[in-house]
Parts: sequence; C-alpha cells; structure tokens
Amino acid sequence: MTAPSISADTVRRLPKAVLHDHLDGALRPATLVELAGQAGHALPTTDPRALADWYCEAANSGDLVRYIATFEHTLAVLQNREGLLRTAEEYVLDLAEDGVVYGEVRYAPELMVKGGLTLPEVVETVQEGLAAGMAKAAAAGTPVRVGTLLCGMRMFDRSREIAGLAVAFRDAGVVGFDIAGAEDGFPAADHLPAFEYLRRESVPFTIHAGEAHGLPSIHQALQVCGAQRIGHGVRITEDIADGKLGRLASWVRDRRVALEMCPTSNLQTGAASSIAGHPITELKDLGFRVTLNTDNRLVSGTTMTREMSLLVEEAGWTVRDLRTVTVNAVKSAFLPFDERTALIRDVILPGYEAAL
Repeated sequence: MTAPSISADTVRRLPKAVLHDHLDGALRPATLVELAGQAGHALPTTDPRALADWYCEAANSGDLVRYIATFEHTLAVLQNREGLLRTAEEYVLDLAEDGVVYGEVRYAPELMVKGGLTLPEVVETVQEGLAAGMAKAAAAGTPVRVGTLLCGMRMFDRSREIAGLAVAFRDAGVVGFDIAGAEDGFPAADHLPAFEYLRRESVPFTIHAGEAHGLPSIHQALQVCGAQRIGHGVRITEDIADGKLGRLASWVRDRRVALEMCPTSNLQTGAASSIAGHPITELKDLGFRVTLNTDNRLVSGTTMTREMSLLVEEAGWTVRDLRTVTVNAVKSAFLPFDERTALIRDVILPGYEAAL
C-alpha cells in the first residue's frame, strides 16, 4: 500500500525543529548583494536570483572543499556590526516563515573579526540580532526560539578560546559548541583541550563527523572527544550490513546519540547519492535518533519545508515520519529537559496531530 500524499501546504504548516544550520550559509541573496556593495566586496553577480543559482551550482559540484569555499562571500559581509545584526535578525524571520518553532544556529566567531570586532563583540551582536528577530516573529504570531552554537574551526588553533566564549555566554543565548570546517585531515581530537574544558563546565557540544571521513571520525568524536550529538554522521551506515549493526552503530543507536542529517547538503558534498537512497530513511527505520536539517539555506538553496517535501516525494515519508524526526530534534536540543518536554507536548505533537 502506498502512503497517502501530503500537500505542500500541509508540510509548510507543520511545526519544525532544526539543529544543524550555519548562520554564514543562510543569508538572503538580496541582503548579501546589498551588504557586499556597502563593503566593497566583489560577488560573482549582483543579481540576487543569479547569485542564488551560482551558490547552488557551486554546491552541486560534489566537492566539500568547493562547497566550503563559497563561504568566502558570505563571511566578507559578516565583519561588522551592521552585517551581523541584519543577518541574525533576518535568519530568525526566515525560520519563522518556514514553520520552524525551535532552531539552533551555529557560526564561528573567529571568522568574523577582520573588521575590528572582538570575539565577545561578535557574539553579543549576533545575540542582539537574534533577539530582535525573535521579538518580531512573536509579534507577528509566529514565535520561534533560537539557541546559538559557537564553532571552533578544525584547521585552526582557537577552539579552546571559543569554548571559553560558549561558557561565558551560556546564560545569554549560547546553548552549546561545535567543531566545524574540513573534516578529512583535521581530526577532532586535536581539540581535546576545548572538549575537556566544556565537559568540566557542563556545556554540551556536537562535532561534525562522518561526512567527508568515515567511521574513525565518528568513533573519535564520540569515544575520544565525548560529543553528545554528531553533525551529519551519514557514514555510520558503513557499520551496518543487512540490517545488522556493528559495535559503533549499536552504540550510537543504543545511547540515543542524535545524528544531525542534512540530505540536500549531503548530496551536494558527495556524502550521499540521492534523496531516495539517503541514509536518513534507513537509519530512521532502524530506530536511530535521526534529525532533519538544512545545513546552509543559501548555499544549498533549501529550507526545512523543502527538505521535508523531498523526503515525502522521493523517499515515501509520511506525516508520522516527519513527526518522528521533529520530536527527535527537540529531544536532542541543547535545552533543559522541562523546556524540551513542554515544547513537544504543547507545540510539536498538537501541530502534527492536526495533520494526521
């Protein structure tokens, strides 16, 4: 029996949660054009529609290094207070328009200090912009809560310093930490001092792993560094054969380690071959705590509504499947337990019940 189709409008209205989304990969094309003009930064094109197409073309190259290189242009406009404030505020409003009720946005403060801002000033400015966006979204009747993850970069040596920022701002909207950047050749364990410090300070963290590098990267992130979640993690399937789980895959499933999966982005970087065959469906069916995410809205040309719709159309997902990954995301959010429970009970479940 085929699953009943789900209308695009139904998908759009479903309450959503996103855990893996990069601020510097989520600018509106028109905003990027305007801010680049003010900064004197040359873009591939100054036509917003053509610029969006350029990003998608570059992202669809199947090369993670080229995918990451597109951030040169977005980062160029995030070096001053105006750019950070506007981007953060618009980011929240775009989440609200997408039906997101809870989101976690991540960025690397160390990449945003070329204009003279200090690291604390970068964080303070982004938080100010996010707060402004949340206030406007609430006033418009589409409330959304957004927490921040601060990223250290794998290829640099400031991760301990950025971890200190996460601790300093944990009562001001920063909910956790991440290590980002090129995965292959830059092991997470190089940043053990940051992770050990965060554990001592009881600050949760996730680690990009299992995207450009395989099982050893996931194992190191979990068993050496102590990550509570895994960014992407698609290559955990290399430890699964005919539905039988190996030791690492069993650990991930049994300990309910959330996998922050990003189907469109994974196709673009070559970590997956199709939406229909993306590991998220197999892992969901095997009982893993998979979550659905956008990764980079501008760079991947996507939204949560689009990611959900693709899985419905190409992988046969149902409303119940979408509810599962949404509940998974809230359960794994870097929020206090009672707040997660209330969000699931009062917002997520009623929103899906209306669509069933």
